[in-house]
Amino acid sequence: MATLNNENQVVLCAASHYDKKYYLNPAFSKLPQAVKDELQIACVVFTEQAGGTLQIAFEEDGEMVLKTGFEEDDYNYDEIGAGLMIKELQKEKRELFEELTLFYRVVHLGQKVDLD
Repeated sequence: MATLNNENQVVLCAASHYDKKYYLNPAFSKLPQAVKDELQIACVVFTEQAGGTLQIAFEEDGEMVLKTGFEEDDYNYDEIGAGLMIKELQKEKRELFEELTLFYRVVHLGQKVDLD
């Protein structure tokens, strides 16, 4: 169904400054193009500014997680700065991330949602 990372999280998308690549999990191909574009822009801009990699994934319970990483020999990567950028991205994209989390829980996990 979906690509898993090492923590058994379902990967939504990821980007790498090293490879200059962006990945969107095919399991999410039915998302509206505008949402896919917004995710790609956010991930690519993040990795261009912070360096390293960015991964947006879902935990087993449906919670979204944003993780950044870097290669061992990347001395230009700023872990603290990247952490602050993650917090800023979560703040900027709060509504999008909440909607994606709801989508994941309903469509992929089959959870019932009370919209009241």
